[in-house]
Formats: sequence, structure tokens, C-alpha cells
Amino acid sequence: PLMASKDKDNKALGRGIGALFADVNEPASEETVVDLDLQDIHANPYQPRRTFDQTALKELASSIKKSGVFQPIIVRQPDAELNKYEIIAGERRFRASKLAHQTTIPAIVRDVTEEQMMEVAVLENLQREDLTPLEEAEAYNSLMKKLKLTQAEVSKRLGKSRPYIANYLRLLGLPDGVKQYIQKGQLSMGQARTLLSLKDKSKLAPLAKRVVKDNLTVRQLEQIVARYNGEAKQPTKKVVAKKSPYIRASEEQLQEKFGTAVSIQAKTNKADQGKIEIPYLSNEDLTRILEILSIDLN
Repeated sequence: PLMASKDKDNKALGRGIGALFADVNEPASEETVVDLDLQDIHANPYQPRRTFDQTALKELASSIKKSGVFQPIIVRQPDAELNKYEIIAGERRFRASKLAHQTTIPAIVRDVTEEQMMEVAVLENLQREDLTPLEEAEAYNSLMKKLKLTQAEVSKRLGKSRPYIANYLRLLGLPDGVKQYIQKGQLSMGQARTLLSLKDKSKLAPLAKRVVKDNLTVRQLEQIVARYNGEAKQPTKKVVAKKSPYIRASEEQLQEKFGTAVSIQAKTNKADQGKIEIPYLSNEDLTRILEILSIDLN
């Protein structure tokens, strides 16, 4: 549950969110916990989560069978004349109660606007940090569309950087088949971002399939994308002096250490200087190499 007393969290949660979640475990004196029929309750239409852990739901359902629901869900009543409710918070408890074959569930009915309801649904799930990258992207997109916010405004409201928001929103432009890989956890955010850098989009879906099939790492994928984009170094026609066994062995040792094609240019005479070249394919790859260097130096 989200606690309204944490000012720094409230700043990231958006306007009105702290009030909506204040004292969820201990309802305010003016609020009443009521038992509502499960058949009269519907999921939040703005819920960004598409998948729920079935094992966790079954475990929760088992607990509910034995001890009931300790924490009431929060709902709103869109039309006071209709005995129907929409979930603001607590969809897992609602779903688990249905699995446990319960007929009612304890709930708090709150007067919440459409805008607040959507914002709460998105932000509550983002705070849980277990959305898939695609669900998170859809959550940001939903905030922008429904509340007419810009990327900068979403960034400020959530306390995240604008490039962070932009990178997730870019996932929505991927082909449906690739999105399914992300949704199922077969493609990571790092792999998806690398795929987005592919210039020839017609190769995107087949390459994504190859990544999943061959279990390619981000670094391996970066090398393939660089080659497809024509960024790989062309073989030089320059005649290169034959390297000594010592230099070749040293290169192999460094290549194994850094996971990239390290090259050593040996001194040919006293006036020359030797050179070690460590290529990298992206900022992430550079960070990885620098971390290895930092660990060794420390």
C-alpha cells in the first residue's frame, strides 16, 4: 500500500494520489467498509496490467479461503443509481476472491473522478515495479492520451527522466509479434531497445525471433544490428605485420576479459608507441567495459 505520509513518494505519484491511498489499511473514520457482491464489481478500465501471476493468485485465493480478505479493496460507483462498481485499487484481491469462490468482498467506496481513477490505476501499478516493459509503456501512453500530458509532463509527474519515458514509448512502435515476445518475458528491455536501432525495419521481426530462438545476449544482438546497419568495420586492405605469439596471446587474454575484440599494436621500433584498442558498440557496452576496469583498479 502507498502511504500518504511519505512526501517524497507523493511528489512522484501525482496530484491527489496520496489522499486516495491515505490509511488504506485503517479506513478513515468517515469511511465505511461494506461487503459488496463480486458480481457487481468490474475491473478498472484503465488498468495497465494485462497479465497476473496465476501461481501468486492461487496462493492468495487459498489464504482468502482460510482467513478472508484483510485489506478492503477501493472502488467507485460511476452511477449512483446503478448498483455497479469499478475497482480503483485491489484487483488482485478481487480476482483471488473469485478464484476462492467467494460471493462478497470488503470494500471502501470513494468519490473519485474519471481522471483520478485512471491516474491511480497507472501509478499504483508503476509503484509495484513488476509490470512488463510493454505494460509500462502502455501506462505512460495512457497517461499522455487520457490526461493530455506531454512526455515532459509525465516525466515530471512520475519523477523519471524524459529519455526514460521516451525509450519505453518507443516499444509501442514494434511489430505485434515482437511485442508478444516482450510481454511473455522472452525479450528484455535492453534487447528491445537494441532492436529499435535497426535501420531496416523489415528485418526487425525475423531478428527478434532469432534472439529468442538462439537466446542471444544484448551484446551479441548489438553486434548483429551494427552489421545490418553497415556500421561494422570493413576489412582493411593494408598489409599488417605478423604479430608475435606473445602479442596474440595477450590479445586473447584481453578479449576474454572484456568480451570484445581487443587489438594490440606492438612497437616496431624504439620511437614508436604500442597501442591497445578496446572497441565498444554502444553506451551500455562502454559502461560495461568501464565497470570491469573500475573493479580491477579498485
